[in-house]
Amino acid sequence: MRQIVGDAEPKLLLCDVAGRTALGAEAVADVTVVDLETATPTWGERPPSNPDPGALGLSSRHLAYVIYTSGSTGIPKGVEMSHGALVNSLAGIGTSKLRTLQFATLNFDVSCQELFICWKDGGVLVLVREETRRHFSDLLEFIEREAIERLFLPFVALNHFAEVWSAQRVQLPSLRELYTAGERLQATPLLRTFFEAHPNARLINQYGSTEISVISEHHLAADPSCWPQMPHVGRPIVNTRVYLLDGHGAPVPFGAVGELYIGGAGVARGYLNRPELTAERFIASPFVEGDRLYRTGDLARYLPDGNLEFLGRNDDQVKIRGYRIEPGEIVARLCEHAWVREAVVLARENDAGDKHLIAYVVCAPEAGSDEGGGGGLAGALRAHLSARLPDYMVPSAFVRLAALPLTVNGKLDRNALPAPADQAYALAAYQSPQGAVETALAQIWAELLGVERIGRNDHFFELGGHSLLAVQMSSRLSQAVGVELPLSTLFARPVLSDLAASIVELLSCSGPQELPSIAAVSRHEPLVLSFAQQRLWFLAQLNEGSTNYHIPLALRLRGMLDRSAWQRSLNRLVCTS
Repeated sequence: MRQIVGDAEPKLLLCDVAGRTALGAEAVADVTVVDLETATPTWGERPPSNPDPGALGLSSRHLAYVIYTSGSTGIPKGVEMSHGALVNSLAGIGTSKLRTLQFATLNFDVSCQELFICWKDGGVLVLVREETRRHFSDLLEFIEREAIERLFLPFVALNHFAEVWSAQRVQLPSLRELYTAGERLQATPLLRTFFEAHPNARLINQYGSTEISVISEHHLAADPSCWPQMPHVGRPIVNTRVYLLDGHGAPVPFGAVGELYIGGAGVARGYLNRPELTAERFIASPFVEGDRLYRTGDLARYLPDGNLEFLGRNDDQVKIRGYRIEPGEIVARLCEHAWVREAVVLARENDAGDKHLIAYVVCAPEAGSDEGGGGGLAGALRAHLSARLPDYMVPSAFVRLAALPLTVNGKLDRNALPAPADQAYALAAYQSPQGAVETALAQIWAELLGVERIGRNDHFFELGGHSLLAVQMSSRLSQAVGVELPLSTLFARPVLSDLAASIVELLSCSGPQELPSIAAVSRHEPLVLSFAQQRLWFLAQLNEGSTNYHIPLALRLRGMLDRSAWQRSLNRLVCTS
Protein backbone atom coordinates (compact mmCIF):
# COMPACT_ATOMS: atom_id res chain seq x y z
CA MET A 1 0.00 0.00 0.00
CA ARG A 2 2.85 2.40 0.81
CA GLN A 3 4.48 1.60 -2.53
CA ILE A 4 1.25 2.38 -4.40
CA VAL A 5 0.68 5.67 -2.54
CA GLY A 6 4.28 6.70 -3.20
CA ASP A 7 4.06 5.78 -6.88
CA ALA A 8 0.66 7.35 -7.60
CA GLU A 9 1.29 10.54 -5.58
CA PRO A 10 -2.42 11.21 -4.93
CA LYS A 11 -3.67 14.62 -3.82
CA LEU A 12 -6.51 13.12 -1.79
CA LEU A 13 -6.62 9.80 0.03
CA LEU A 14 -9.86 8.16 1.23
CA CYS A 15 -8.97 5.96 4.16
CA ASP A 16 -10.34 4.17 7.20
CA VAL A 17 -8.56 3.90 10.55
CA ALA A 18 -7.07 0.48 9.79
CA GLY A 19 -5.75 1.65 6.43
CA ARG A 20 -4.21 4.80 7.87
CA THR A 21 -2.54 2.79 10.63
CA ALA A 22 -1.15 0.30 8.11
CA LEU A 23 0.26 3.07 5.93
CA GLY A 24 1.89 4.93 8.79
CA ALA A 25 2.15 8.68 9.33
CA GLU A 26 5.18 9.13 7.06
CA ALA A 27 3.46 7.69 3.98
CA VAL A 28 0.55 10.16 4.20
CA ALA A 29 2.47 13.20 5.43
CA ASP A 30 2.06 15.09 2.14
CA VAL A 31 -1.44 13.83 1.29
CA THR A 32 -4.84 15.19 2.30
CA VAL A 33 -6.52 12.27 4.08
CA VAL A 34 -10.28 11.91 4.46
CA ASP A 35 -11.23 9.43 7.19
CA LEU A 36 -14.23 7.53 5.84
CA GLU A 37 -15.39 6.55 9.34
CA THR A 38 -15.57 10.07 10.78
CA ALA A 39 -16.02 12.43 7.81
CA THR A 40 -19.45 14.01 7.34
CA PRO A 41 -20.49 14.15 3.66
CA THR A 42 -21.89 17.35 2.24
CA TRP A 43 -23.95 17.51 -0.90
CA GLY A 44 -23.63 20.46 -3.25
CA GLU A 45 -26.16 21.88 -5.63
CA ARG A 46 -26.48 20.08 -8.94
CA PRO A 47 -24.84 22.19 -11.68
CA PRO A 48 -27.23 23.55 -14.32
CA SER A 49 -25.33 21.68 -17.05
CA ASN A 50 -22.46 19.26 -17.47
CA PRO A 51 -19.02 20.86 -17.74
CA ASP A 52 -17.61 21.27 -21.24
CA PRO A 53 -14.48 19.05 -21.47
CA GLY A 54 -13.19 21.06 -24.43
CA ALA A 55 -13.30 24.29 -22.46
CA LEU A 56 -11.24 22.63 -19.75
CA GLY A 57 -8.66 21.38 -22.25
CA LEU A 58 -9.62 17.75 -21.72
CA SER A 59 -9.77 14.97 -24.30
CA SER A 60 -10.50 11.26 -24.45
CA ARG A 61 -6.74 10.62 -24.01
CA HIS A 62 -6.77 11.99 -20.45
CA LEU A 63 -6.73 9.48 -17.60
CA ALA A 64 -9.95 8.02 -16.25
CA TYR A 65 -8.21 5.89 -13.61
CA VAL A 66 -5.02 4.10 -12.63
CA ILE A 67 -5.45 0.55 -11.28
CA TYR A 68 -2.55 -1.39 -9.84
CA THR A 69 -2.07 -5.01 -10.80
CA SER A 70 0.47 -7.61 -9.75
CA GLY A 71 3.96 -7.45 -11.23
CA SER A 72 6.40 -10.27 -11.98
CA THR A 73 9.01 -8.57 -9.78
CA GLY A 74 6.62 -8.37 -6.84
CA ILE A 75 6.15 -4.61 -7.28
CA PRO A 76 2.59 -3.61 -8.33
CA LYS A 77 2.35 -1.75 -11.63
CA GLY A 78 -0.23 0.98 -12.24
CA VAL A 79 -2.21 0.66 -15.50
CA GLU A 80 -3.17 4.04 -16.97
CA MET A 81 -6.60 3.80 -18.62
CA SER A 82 -7.94 6.72 -20.62
CA HIS A 83 -11.52 7.94 -20.85
CA GLY A 84 -11.71 6.86 -24.50
CA ALA A 85 -10.57 3.32 -23.73
CA LEU A 86 -13.00 3.05 -20.81
CA VAL A 87 -15.96 4.23 -22.90
CA ASN A 88 -15.06 1.77 -25.68
CA SER A 89 -14.98 -1.14 -23.22
CA LEU A 90 -18.60 -0.43 -22.27
CA ALA A 91 -19.73 -0.80 -25.88
CA GLY A 92 -20.07 -4.58 -25.62
CA ILE A 93 -22.28 -4.60 -22.53
CA GLY A 94 -25.98 -5.03 -23.17
CA THR A 95 -28.89 -3.07 -21.71
CA SER A 96 -27.51 -0.23 -19.59
CA LYS A 97 -30.45 0.30 -17.24
CA LEU A 98 -30.47 -3.07 -15.51
CA ARG A 99 -30.10 -3.22 -11.72
CA THR A 100 -26.43 -4.13 -11.34
CA LEU A 101 -24.66 -5.52 -8.30
CA GLN A 102 -21.24 -4.06 -7.54
CA PHE A 103 -19.52 -7.33 -6.63
CA ALA A 104 -15.96 -6.38 -7.62
CA THR A 105 -13.74 -4.45 -5.25
CA LEU A 106 -12.50 -1.03 -6.38
CA ASN A 107 -8.99 -2.35 -7.01
CA PHE A 108 -10.34 -4.72 -9.70
CA ASP A 109 -11.03 -3.18 -13.13
CA VAL A 110 -14.36 -5.04 -13.48
CA SER A 111 -15.69 -2.57 -10.90
CA CYS A 112 -15.39 0.12 -13.59
CA GLN A 113 -17.76 -1.85 -15.81
CA GLU A 114 -20.23 -2.20 -12.97
CA LEU A 115 -20.01 1.47 -12.04
CA PHE A 116 -19.90 3.22 -15.40
CA ILE A 117 -22.40 1.06 -17.28
CA CYS A 118 -24.99 2.17 -14.71
CA TRP A 119 -23.94 5.84 -14.63
CA LYS A 120 -23.70 6.09 -18.41
CA ASP A 121 -27.44 5.77 -19.03
CA GLY A 122 -29.04 6.10 -15.62
CA GLY A 123 -29.01 2.50 -14.40
CA VAL A 124 -29.18 1.43 -10.76
CA LEU A 125 -25.98 0.33 -9.01
CA VAL A 126 -26.68 -1.78 -5.93
CA LEU A 127 -23.98 -1.78 -3.23
CA VAL A 128 -23.39 -4.76 -0.95
CA ARG A 129 -21.63 -5.08 2.39
CA GLU A 130 -18.31 -6.91 2.45
CA GLU A 131 -19.51 -9.67 4.78
CA THR A 132 -22.45 -10.40 2.45
CA ARG A 133 -20.22 -10.33 -0.63
CA ARG A 134 -17.89 -12.94 0.85
CA HIS A 135 -20.62 -15.41 1.90
CA PHE A 136 -22.47 -16.63 -1.16
CA SER A 137 -25.39 -18.07 0.79
CA ASP A 138 -26.14 -14.56 2.08
CA LEU A 139 -25.36 -13.09 -1.34
CA LEU A 140 -27.99 -15.27 -3.01
CA GLU A 141 -30.66 -13.99 -0.65
CA PHE A 142 -29.45 -10.42 -1.19
CA ILE A 143 -29.70 -10.80 -4.99
CA GLU A 144 -33.21 -12.19 -4.65
CA ARG A 145 -34.30 -9.45 -2.25
CA GLU A 146 -32.80 -6.60 -4.30
CA ALA A 147 -34.03 -8.01 -7.64
CA ILE A 148 -30.54 -7.87 -9.17
CA GLU A 149 -30.66 -8.12 -12.95
CA ARG A 150 -26.98 -8.00 -13.92
CA LEU A 151 -24.01 -9.68 -12.27
CA PHE A 152 -20.26 -9.76 -13.01
CA LEU A 153 -18.36 -12.76 -11.57
CA PRO A 154 -15.00 -14.39 -12.39
CA PHE A 155 -15.38 -18.02 -13.42
CA VAL A 156 -14.26 -19.65 -10.15
CA ALA A 157 -16.57 -17.39 -8.14
CA LEU A 158 -19.37 -17.99 -10.65
CA ASN A 159 -19.09 -21.75 -10.32
CA HIS A 160 -19.02 -21.48 -6.51
CA PHE A 161 -22.10 -19.25 -6.77
CA ALA A 162 -23.87 -21.99 -8.76
CA GLU A 163 -22.80 -24.62 -6.24
CA VAL A 164 -24.24 -22.67 -3.28
CA TRP A 165 -27.40 -22.06 -5.29
CA SER A 166 -27.76 -25.82 -5.96
CA ALA A 167 -27.94 -26.38 -2.20
CA GLN A 168 -30.36 -23.52 -1.45
CA ARG A 169 -32.36 -23.40 -4.70
CA VAL A 170 -33.18 -19.72 -4.26
CA GLN A 171 -35.14 -18.51 -7.26
CA LEU A 172 -33.66 -15.48 -9.02
CA PRO A 173 -36.33 -14.55 -11.59
CA SER A 174 -34.97 -11.02 -12.02
CA LEU A 175 -31.53 -12.12 -13.26
CA ARG A 176 -31.02 -11.23 -16.95
CA GLU A 177 -27.28 -10.93 -17.68
CA LEU A 178 -24.38 -12.71 -16.02
CA TYR A 179 -20.91 -11.73 -17.24
CA THR A 180 -17.75 -13.71 -16.55
CA ALA A 181 -14.13 -12.84 -17.36
CA GLY A 182 -10.65 -12.95 -15.90
CA GLU A 183 -10.21 -16.73 -16.18
CA ARG A 184 -10.98 -19.40 -18.76
CA LEU A 185 -14.65 -20.36 -18.62
CA GLN A 186 -15.62 -24.02 -18.17
CA ALA A 187 -19.19 -25.13 -18.79
CA THR A 188 -19.44 -27.23 -15.63
CA PRO A 189 -22.53 -29.29 -14.75
CA LEU A 190 -23.26 -26.81 -11.94
CA LEU A 191 -23.41 -23.90 -14.38
CA ARG A 192 -25.57 -25.80 -16.83
CA THR A 193 -28.03 -26.72 -14.07
CA PHE A 194 -28.18 -23.12 -12.81
CA PHE A 195 -28.94 -21.64 -16.22
CA GLU A 196 -31.43 -24.39 -17.07
CA ALA A 197 -33.33 -23.26 -13.96
CA HIS A 198 -33.06 -19.60 -15.06
CA PRO A 199 -34.02 -19.53 -18.76
CA ASN A 200 -34.35 -15.71 -18.75
CA ALA A 201 -30.70 -15.26 -17.73
CA ARG A 202 -27.92 -15.22 -20.32
CA LEU A 203 -24.28 -16.10 -19.71
CA ILE A 204 -21.77 -13.82 -21.46
CA ASN A 205 -18.12 -14.87 -21.66
CA GLN A 206 -15.76 -11.89 -21.96
CA TYR A 207 -12.05 -11.65 -22.64
CA GLY A 208 -9.84 -8.80 -21.48
CA SER A 209 -7.24 -7.70 -18.98
CA THR A 210 -6.47 -4.63 -16.89
CA GLU A 211 -4.36 -3.21 -19.76
CA ILE A 212 -7.10 -3.54 -22.39
CA SER A 213 -10.31 -3.86 -20.36
CA VAL A 214 -12.80 -5.86 -22.50
CA ILE A 215 -12.01 -6.61 -26.14
CA SER A 216 -14.32 -9.54 -27.01
CA GLU A 217 -17.39 -11.32 -25.73
CA HIS A 218 -19.55 -14.31 -26.52
CA HIS A 219 -23.22 -14.73 -25.61
CA LEU A 220 -23.70 -18.44 -24.91
CA ALA A 221 -26.71 -20.21 -26.38
CA ALA A 222 -29.97 -20.18 -24.45
CA ASP A 223 -29.88 -23.98 -24.17
CA PRO A 224 -27.04 -24.92 -21.75
CA SER A 225 -26.97 -28.49 -23.10
CA CYS A 226 -25.49 -27.05 -26.32
CA TRP A 227 -22.56 -25.39 -24.61
CA PRO A 228 -19.09 -26.78 -25.34
CA GLN A 229 -16.97 -27.79 -22.35
CA MET A 230 -14.63 -24.81 -22.90
CA PRO A 231 -16.64 -21.98 -24.54
CA HIS A 232 -14.83 -19.53 -26.81
CA VAL A 233 -14.63 -15.78 -26.19
CA GLY A 234 -16.36 -14.58 -29.35
CA ARG A 235 -15.31 -11.79 -31.68
CA PRO A 236 -13.64 -8.42 -31.04
CA ILE A 237 -15.92 -5.59 -29.96
CA VAL A 238 -16.15 -2.33 -31.91
CA ASN A 239 -12.94 -0.30 -32.49
CA THR A 240 -10.75 -3.24 -31.48
CA ARG A 241 -8.09 -5.01 -33.55
CA VAL A 242 -6.85 -8.50 -32.65
CA TYR A 243 -3.68 -10.12 -33.98
CA LEU A 244 -2.32 -13.63 -33.38
CA LEU A 245 1.44 -13.52 -33.83
CA ASP A 246 4.30 -16.00 -33.54
CA GLY A 247 7.57 -15.49 -31.69
CA HIS A 248 8.94 -13.37 -34.55
CA GLY A 249 5.96 -11.00 -34.62
CA ALA A 250 4.47 -12.50 -37.80
CA PRO A 251 0.79 -13.50 -38.10
CA VAL A 252 0.17 -17.22 -37.63
CA PRO A 253 -1.94 -19.21 -40.14
CA PHE A 254 -5.69 -19.36 -39.59
CA GLY A 255 -6.44 -21.98 -36.93
CA ALA A 256 -2.88 -22.02 -35.56
CA VAL A 257 -2.03 -20.98 -32.00
CA GLY A 258 -0.48 -17.54 -31.56
CA GLU A 259 0.06 -14.92 -28.90
CA LEU A 260 -2.68 -12.30 -28.65
CA TYR A 261 -1.77 -8.71 -29.48
CA ILE A 262 -4.51 -6.09 -29.09
CA GLY A 263 -4.80 -2.75 -30.87
CA GLY A 264 -7.45 -0.09 -31.23
CA ALA A 265 -9.35 2.20 -28.89
CA GLY A 266 -9.35 -0.03 -25.80
CA VAL A 267 -5.59 -0.14 -25.19
CA ALA A 268 -4.32 1.57 -22.04
CA ARG A 269 -1.76 4.39 -22.21
CA GLY A 270 0.84 2.28 -20.42
CA TYR A 271 2.21 1.78 -16.91
CA LEU A 272 2.54 4.75 -14.56
CA ASN A 273 6.21 5.68 -14.00
CA ARG A 274 7.38 2.45 -15.70
CA PRO A 275 8.70 3.53 -19.14
CA GLU A 276 10.84 0.40 -19.66
CA LEU A 277 7.94 -1.95 -18.92
CA THR A 278 5.58 0.16 -21.03
CA ALA A 279 7.98 -0.04 -24.00
CA GLU A 280 8.20 -3.82 -23.56
CA ARG A 281 4.46 -4.52 -23.43
CA PHE A 282 3.02 -1.67 -25.54
CA ILE A 283 4.60 -1.60 -28.99
CA ALA A 284 4.07 0.31 -32.23
CA SER A 285 1.80 -1.60 -34.59
CA PRO A 286 3.45 -2.82 -37.81
CA PHE A 287 -0.01 -3.19 -39.34
CA VAL A 288 -1.79 0.14 -38.76
CA GLU A 289 0.17 3.39 -38.77
CA GLY A 290 -0.09 5.26 -35.48
CA ASP A 291 -1.71 2.33 -33.66
CA ARG A 292 -0.26 0.69 -30.56
CA LEU A 293 -0.44 -3.01 -29.68
CA TYR A 294 -0.56 -4.51 -26.23
CA ARG A 295 1.22 -7.83 -25.91
CA THR A 296 -1.07 -9.88 -23.68
CA GLY A 297 1.04 -12.98 -23.08
CA ASP A 298 -2.12 -15.04 -23.77
CA LEU A 299 -2.47 -17.80 -26.34
CA ALA A 300 -5.44 -18.12 -28.68
CA ARG A 301 -6.50 -19.35 -32.10
CA TYR A 302 -9.30 -18.66 -34.55
CA LEU A 303 -12.01 -21.30 -34.85
CA PRO A 304 -13.46 -22.13 -38.29
CA ASP A 305 -16.44 -19.81 -37.64
CA GLY A 306 -14.13 -16.84 -36.96
CA ASN A 307 -14.54 -16.81 -33.18
CA LEU A 308 -11.54 -16.62 -30.86
CA GLU A 309 -10.68 -19.56 -28.63
CA PHE A 310 -8.71 -18.48 -25.56
CA LEU A 311 -6.14 -21.14 -24.60
CA GLY A 312 -4.59 -19.69 -21.46
CA ARG A 313 -1.44 -17.83 -20.53
CA ASN A 314 1.72 -18.26 -22.55
CA ASP A 315 3.59 -18.69 -19.26
CA ASP A 316 1.00 -21.24 -18.04
CA GLN A 317 2.36 -23.66 -20.63
CA VAL A 318 4.70 -26.03 -18.83
CA LYS A 319 7.59 -28.12 -20.09
CA ILE A 320 8.18 -31.40 -18.28
CA ARG A 321 10.89 -33.82 -19.41
CA GLY A 322 10.96 -32.19 -22.85
CA TYR A 323 7.18 -32.24 -23.40
CA ARG A 324 5.26 -28.97 -23.78
CA ILE A 325 1.94 -29.28 -21.98
CA GLU A 326 -1.16 -27.07 -21.93
CA PRO A 327 -2.78 -27.53 -18.47
CA GLY A 328 -6.09 -26.26 -19.88
CA GLU A 329 -6.34 -29.33 -22.11
CA ILE A 330 -5.97 -31.61 -19.09
CA VAL A 331 -8.60 -29.60 -17.20
CA ALA A 332 -11.04 -29.99 -20.09
CA ARG A 333 -10.66 -33.78 -20.05
CA LEU A 334 -10.91 -33.92 -16.25
CA CYS A 335 -14.19 -32.01 -16.27
CA GLU A 336 -15.67 -34.67 -18.56
CA HIS A 337 -15.67 -37.07 -15.59
CA ALA A 338 -19.02 -37.25 -13.80
CA TRP A 339 -17.36 -36.79 -10.38
CA VAL A 340 -15.52 -33.55 -11.23
CA ARG A 341 -17.19 -30.16 -10.80
CA GLU A 342 -14.13 -27.92 -11.02
CA ALA A 343 -10.47 -28.56 -11.74
CA VAL A 344 -7.11 -26.81 -11.90
CA VAL A 345 -3.85 -28.34 -13.11
CA LEU A 346 -0.40 -26.91 -12.46
CA ALA A 347 3.21 -28.05 -12.26
CA ARG A 348 4.94 -28.29 -8.87
CA GLU A 349 8.49 -29.20 -7.96
CA ASN A 350 9.16 -31.78 -5.28
CA ASP A 351 12.02 -31.63 -2.79
CA ALA A 352 14.38 -33.15 -5.34
CA GLY A 353 13.58 -30.40 -7.87
CA ASP A 354 11.67 -32.78 -10.15
CA LYS A 355 8.60 -31.18 -11.74
CA HIS A 356 5.24 -33.01 -11.64
CA LEU A 357 1.71 -32.22 -12.79
CA ILE A 358 -0.76 -31.88 -9.91
CA ALA A 359 -4.53 -31.77 -10.41
CA TYR A 360 -6.82 -30.01 -7.90
CA VAL A 361 -10.45 -31.07 -8.14
CA VAL A 362 -13.73 -30.13 -6.51
CA CYS A 363 -15.95 -33.20 -6.65
CA ALA A 364 -19.62 -34.02 -6.64
CA PRO A 365 -21.02 -35.65 -3.46
CA GLU A 366 -21.22 -39.06 -5.14
CA ALA A 367 -17.47 -39.11 -5.90
CA GLY A 368 -15.37 -41.94 -4.54
CA SER A 369 -13.26 -41.63 -1.41
CA ASP A 370 -9.68 -40.44 -1.40
CA GLU A 371 -8.43 -43.83 -0.27
CA GLY A 372 -9.23 -47.43 -0.87
CA GLY A 373 -8.42 -50.32 -3.17
CA GLY A 374 -7.58 -49.36 -6.72
CA GLY A 375 -6.46 -45.90 -5.70
CA GLY A 376 -9.86 -44.42 -4.78
CA LEU A 377 -10.55 -41.02 -6.34
CA ALA A 378 -6.98 -40.60 -7.64
CA GLY A 379 -7.07 -44.02 -9.28
CA ALA A 380 -10.43 -43.36 -10.96
CA LEU A 381 -9.38 -39.98 -12.33
CA ARG A 382 -6.01 -41.33 -13.47
CA ALA A 383 -7.75 -44.16 -15.36
CA HIS A 384 -10.15 -41.64 -16.92
CA LEU A 385 -7.31 -39.42 -18.19
CA SER A 386 -5.11 -42.33 -19.27
CA ALA A 387 -7.81 -43.35 -21.74
CA ARG A 388 -7.90 -39.84 -23.25
CA LEU A 389 -4.41 -38.35 -22.95
CA PRO A 390 -0.81 -39.48 -23.46
CA ASP A 391 0.99 -40.63 -20.33
CA TYR A 392 3.09 -37.48 -19.96
CA MET A 393 -0.09 -35.39 -19.62
CA VAL A 394 -1.60 -37.47 -16.81
CA PRO A 395 -1.05 -35.76 -13.41
CA SER A 396 0.92 -37.56 -10.74
CA ALA A 397 -1.47 -36.56 -7.95
CA PHE A 398 -5.13 -35.56 -7.64
CA VAL A 399 -5.82 -33.30 -4.67
CA ARG A 400 -9.44 -33.16 -3.53
CA LEU A 401 -10.65 -29.75 -2.30
CA ALA A 402 -13.96 -28.66 -0.82
CA ALA A 403 -13.67 -25.48 -2.92
CA LEU A 404 -11.01 -23.76 -4.96
CA PRO A 405 -9.32 -20.96 -2.97
CA LEU A 406 -10.19 -17.44 -4.16
CA THR A 407 -8.54 -14.06 -3.93
CA VAL A 408 -10.49 -11.06 -2.66
CA ASN A 409 -11.49 -10.34 -6.29
CA GLY A 410 -12.99 -13.79 -6.78
CA LYS A 411 -10.13 -15.17 -8.91
CA LEU A 412 -8.29 -18.42 -8.31
CA ASP A 413 -5.61 -18.05 -5.62
CA ARG A 414 -2.91 -20.39 -6.97
CA ASN A 415 -0.58 -19.69 -4.05
CA ALA A 416 -3.15 -21.16 -1.65
CA LEU A 417 -3.31 -24.54 -3.40
CA PRO A 418 -1.79 -27.11 -1.00
CA ALA A 419 0.99 -29.57 -1.69
CA PRO A 420 -0.36 -33.10 -2.35
CA ALA A 421 -0.52 -35.57 0.52
CA ASP A 422 0.01 -39.30 0.04
CA GLN A 423 -3.69 -40.01 -0.55
CA ALA A 424 -3.59 -37.72 -3.59
CA TYR A 425 -1.59 -40.36 -5.45
CA ALA A 426 -3.09 -43.45 -7.04
CA LEU A 427 -2.05 -45.69 -4.18
CA ALA A 428 -3.30 -49.25 -4.03
CA ALA A 429 -4.75 -50.69 -0.82
CA TYR A 430 -1.76 -50.47 1.47
CA GLN A 431 0.24 -53.56 2.35
CA SER A 432 3.62 -53.08 3.94
CA PRO A 433 6.68 -54.31 1.99
CA GLN A 434 7.79 -57.84 2.79
CA GLY A 435 11.39 -58.94 2.91
CA ALA A 436 14.67 -57.08 2.52
CA VAL A 437 14.37 -56.50 -1.24
CA GLU A 438 10.85 -55.04 -1.11
CA THR A 439 11.83 -52.85 1.85
CA ALA A 440 14.94 -51.53 0.07
CA LEU A 441 12.97 -50.95 -3.12
CA ALA A 442 10.20 -49.10 -1.24
CA GLN A 443 12.76 -46.82 0.39
CA ILE A 444 14.31 -45.98 -2.99
CA TRP A 445 10.86 -45.23 -4.47
CA ALA A 446 9.92 -43.03 -1.52
CA GLU A 447 13.09 -40.94 -1.97
CA LEU A 448 12.74 -40.62 -5.75
CA LEU A 449 8.97 -40.03 -5.91
CA GLY A 450 8.57 -37.90 -2.78
CA VAL A 451 5.87 -40.21 -1.38
CA GLU A 452 6.19 -40.97 2.30
CA ARG A 453 4.60 -44.43 2.42
CA ILE A 454 5.08 -47.00 -0.35
CA GLY A 455 3.17 -50.29 -0.31
CA ARG A 456 4.00 -53.55 -2.01
CA ASN A 457 1.03 -53.17 -4.43
CA ASP A 458 1.89 -49.63 -5.57
CA HIS A 459 2.68 -48.83 -9.21
CA PHE A 460 5.88 -46.91 -10.01
CA PHE A 461 4.45 -44.86 -12.88
CA GLU A 462 1.09 -44.18 -11.25
CA LEU A 463 2.98 -42.59 -8.36
CA GLY A 464 4.62 -40.12 -10.74
CA GLY A 465 7.56 -42.18 -11.94
CA HIS A 466 8.98 -41.76 -15.43
CA SER A 467 11.91 -42.95 -17.53
CA LEU A 468 14.43 -40.51 -16.06
CA LEU A 469 13.55 -41.56 -12.51
CA ALA A 470 13.69 -45.19 -13.65
CA VAL A 471 17.34 -44.71 -14.60
CA GLN A 472 18.08 -43.23 -11.17
CA MET A 473 16.24 -46.09 -9.51
CA SER A 474 18.28 -48.66 -11.42
CA SER A 475 21.51 -46.97 -10.35
CA ARG A 476 20.50 -46.83 -6.67
CA LEU A 477 19.26 -50.41 -6.80
CA SER A 478 22.64 -51.70 -7.98
CA GLN A 479 24.28 -50.01 -5.01
CA ALA A 480 21.65 -51.22 -2.51
CA VAL A 481 21.29 -54.89 -3.46
CA GLY A 482 24.16 -55.45 -5.91
CA VAL A 483 22.17 -56.29 -9.02
CA GLU A 484 21.99 -54.60 -12.42
CA LEU A 485 18.30 -54.46 -13.29
CA PRO A 486 17.43 -53.90 -16.98
CA LEU A 487 15.07 -50.95 -17.44
CA SER A 488 12.85 -53.16 -19.56
CA THR A 489 12.08 -55.19 -16.43
CA LEU A 490 10.76 -52.10 -14.63
CA PHE A 491 8.50 -51.17 -17.55
CA ALA A 492 7.22 -54.74 -17.76
CA ARG A 493 6.71 -55.16 -13.98
CA PRO A 494 6.13 -51.68 -12.45
CA VAL A 495 4.32 -52.92 -9.30
CA LEU A 496 6.70 -53.01 -6.35
CA SER A 497 6.09 -56.65 -5.33
CA ASP A 498 6.42 -57.86 -8.92
CA LEU A 499 9.62 -55.89 -9.48
CA ALA A 500 11.07 -57.17 -6.21
CA ALA A 501 10.32 -60.74 -7.34
CA SER A 502 12.30 -60.10 -10.54
CA ILE A 503 15.24 -58.84 -8.47
CA VAL A 504 15.10 -61.91 -6.25
CA GLU A 505 15.16 -64.13 -9.36
CA LEU A 506 18.24 -62.32 -10.65
CA LEU A 507 19.97 -62.67 -7.29
CA SER A 508 19.14 -66.36 -7.03
CA CYS A 509 20.56 -67.04 -10.49
CA SER A 510 23.80 -65.10 -10.30
CA GLY A 511 24.11 -63.75 -6.77
CA PRO A 512 25.08 -60.16 -6.07
CA GLN A 513 26.92 -58.68 -9.05
CA GLU A 514 29.94 -56.51 -8.62
CA LEU A 515 30.56 -53.82 -11.17
CA PRO A 516 33.80 -54.34 -13.15
CA SER A 517 36.68 -52.21 -11.95
CA ILE A 518 38.07 -49.50 -14.19
CA ALA A 519 41.61 -50.45 -15.15
CA ALA A 520 44.26 -47.96 -16.21
CA VAL A 521 45.60 -48.43 -19.76
CA SER A 522 48.87 -47.44 -21.32
CA ARG A 523 49.12 -44.04 -22.94
CA HIS A 524 52.01 -45.22 -25.16
CA GLU A 525 49.73 -47.25 -27.43
CA PRO A 526 46.69 -46.18 -29.53
CA LEU A 527 43.61 -45.90 -27.30
CA VAL A 528 40.47 -47.89 -28.04
CA LEU A 529 37.76 -45.64 -29.48
CA SER A 530 34.63 -45.08 -27.43
CA PHE A 531 31.29 -46.11 -28.91
CA ALA A 532 30.53 -42.47 -29.76
CA GLN A 533 33.90 -42.10 -31.52
CA GLN A 534 33.38 -45.34 -33.43
CA ARG A 535 30.00 -44.08 -34.57
CA LEU A 536 31.47 -40.83 -35.90
CA TRP A 537 34.29 -42.73 -37.63
CA PHE A 538 31.73 -44.99 -39.31
CA LEU A 539 29.66 -42.01 -40.50
CA ALA A 540 32.78 -40.31 -41.82
CA GLN A 541 33.64 -43.43 -43.90
CA LEU A 542 30.03 -43.75 -45.09
CA ASN A 543 29.87 -40.13 -46.28
CA GLU A 544 33.42 -39.48 -47.35
CA GLY A 545 34.36 -35.83 -47.80
CA SER A 546 31.60 -34.53 -45.49
CA THR A 547 32.52 -31.62 -43.23
CA ASN A 548 29.47 -31.96 -40.98
CA TYR A 549 31.58 -32.70 -37.92
CA HIS A 550 34.35 -30.20 -38.59
CA ILE A 551 34.52 -27.36 -36.11
CA PRO A 552 36.33 -24.37 -37.66
CA LEU A 553 38.30 -22.28 -35.21
CA ALA A 554 40.52 -19.23 -35.72
CA LEU A 555 43.02 -18.13 -33.09
CA ARG A 556 45.09 -14.96 -32.98
CA LEU A 557 48.46 -15.70 -31.36
CA ARG A 558 50.56 -12.77 -30.18
CA GLY A 559 54.35 -12.79 -29.68
CA MET A 560 57.47 -13.91 -31.56
CA LEU A 561 56.93 -16.87 -33.90
CA ASP A 562 59.23 -19.88 -33.39
CA ARG A 563 59.28 -21.04 -37.01
CA SER A 564 61.16 -24.25 -36.18
CA ALA A 565 58.62 -25.32 -33.54
CA TRP A 566 55.75 -24.41 -35.88
CA GLN A 567 57.27 -26.55 -38.68
CA ARG A 568 57.77 -29.52 -36.35
CA SER A 569 54.16 -29.25 -35.19
CA LEU A 570 52.82 -29.24 -38.73
CA ASN A 571 55.02 -32.21 -39.65
CA ARG A 572 53.74 -34.16 -36.64
CA LEU A 573 50.10 -33.47 -37.55
CA VAL A 574 50.59 -34.51 -41.16
CA CYS A 575 52.46 -37.68 -40.23
CA THR A 576 49.94 -38.83 -37.61
CA SER A 577 46.92 -38.16 -39.84
